[in-house]
Amino acid sequence: MTQHTLLSGGPMPARPSHTTGSTDVPLLETTIGADLAATVARVPDGEALVECATGRRWTYRELWDDVTAVARGLASLGLQKGDRVGIWAPNCAEWTLVQYATARLGVVLVNVNPAYRAHELGYVVGQSGMRAIVAVPELKGASFADMIEQVRPDHPHLRDVLLIGTPSWEAMTDAGRASDLDVDAVEATLDPGDPINIQYTSGTTGFPKGATLSHRNILNNGFAVGELLHYTADDRIAIPVPFYHCFGMVMGNLAATSHGATMVVPAPMFDPAATLRAAAQERCTSLYGVPTMFIAMLSDPSFDEHDLSALRTGIMAGSPCPVEVMKQVIERMGAEEVSICYGMTETSPVSTQTRTDDSVERRVSTVGRVHPNLEVKVVDPLTGDVVPRGTAGELCTRGYSVMLGYWEEPAKTAEAIDADAWMHTGDLAVMDDDGYVSVTGRIKDVVIRGGENIYPREVEEFLLTHPDVLDVQVVGVPDARYGEELMAWVRLREGIGTLTVEAVREFCDGRLAHYKVPRYVHVVEEFPMTVTGKVRKVEMREESRTLLGL
Repeated sequence: MTQHTLLSGGPMPARPSHTTGSTDVPLLETTIGADLAATVARVPDGEALVECATGRRWTYRELWDDVTAVARGLASLGLQKGDRVGIWAPNCAEWTLVQYATARLGVVLVNVNPAYRAHELGYVVGQSGMRAIVAVPELKGASFADMIEQVRPDHPHLRDVLLIGTPSWEAMTDAGRASDLDVDAVEATLDPGDPINIQYTSGTTGFPKGATLSHRNILNNGFAVGELLHYTADDRIAIPVPFYHCFGMVMGNLAATSHGATMVVPAPMFDPAATLRAAAQERCTSLYGVPTMFIAMLSDPSFDEHDLSALRTGIMAGSPCPVEVMKQVIERMGAEEVSICYGMTETSPVSTQTRTDDSVERRVSTVGRVHPNLEVKVVDPLTGDVVPRGTAGELCTRGYSVMLGYWEEPAKTAEAIDADAWMHTGDLAVMDDDGYVSVTGRIKDVVIRGGENIYPREVEEFLLTHPDVLDVQVVGVPDARYGEELMAWVRLREGIGTLTVEAVREFCDGRLAHYKVPRYVHVVEEFPMTVTGKVRKVEMREESRTLLGL
């Protein structure tokens, strides 16, 4: 931490870890539909949406017409403001149409994770009080239609099932095209503060909680992300990240539509070759992904066949971004203005972001500075007091982006959002003198070995410099002597057979404090992941204990 010296010779106390974002650009005090209407008026013939898998394309005027038809179709089923409609599908044009159609009606869209099965589906249908669901009939051999029928008897409030690409979907859209409902008049009754979206957080313990977000929450967050990436109507955004998560539907879709940019959907699910192909053929200027997606694209055999010269920017988020990966994204993909975003579903999602002119060092070692119109602070997790800059603590955020609450769970909401409206993230972070934030891990991920606090991120970054290591995750495992020891899960580069503990120890010798050197090494093909590409360290810790017989 920087030492400041007073004229008297004594050290100045460090500034507190608290910072407020710029208020130069005012918040959008409008609804999602009204914002889309403004974009349509501005760039009616601009390309709005491209679905690469089917070759379908929409201008902004065509998108508006289809969104309006879907809104009228949903209204013809009796759906109205405040009703909940689920969407259970991979990335497709219909997902986007339903996103904007429900927003125009004030209907609350409930995002359902495509990885869910009947048990989890039944929970979110019941917990949200879902009135209708839009779904694909099946995905990757799993029948969504059958699972919906399986849970329906327990949920009589689920009255309508609309399966994309089947007569039920066609009948609804036909009814919408035949309807003369004045959607603008319905929209005029809505308020930016109304709930519009429920996203179930991937609970690592117990059932997931439904983060409830308003027009103001997600429209402003998508807009702010786009502003910091300097989006205009000339930008074309490759969105291989899932729509059912904030990364896809907010940082992707809403960032695009609030700027008149183009949403490019490379494939229903992430596919590295399809994403590279889409980015090249559609001359995308921006590309999104979690680090594991970028690693997959950079190591894809077809990488050199694709002309990515149009790429200017993009977002890497979802989990810490390894230094080597960031350097390759800039050097090999040419995305020199790639940005790091940090946030969580409960904050719509982005709280901090690197700027396009930040140095590579800033982009690999921090998650940027506070977003406009928001506040962040770092506090002592035990006392709640703001810590000095340079000191680790829990990151908290406050402002327009903080969710309305967990759907119908006031007690859990109160655990996450304090009386002063600060959202407690559960993430460990350090703020430097310039307000840049480094996230060092989850509070519960810190490994305490023999009284020494070890931050897995630091060890992971070091091991990524090993020439044989493609990716690595470090977790703590129980140890009789030290309380905890480190175990490294390693993915090796192609053609490398194995990596021994001895080889890792030798690599670390003299370069890493002895207590940070992993005691165990486990070579794997893939890490256990959530659908959004976050590594499931909880699962890794459990599996590590089994593997080691602890």
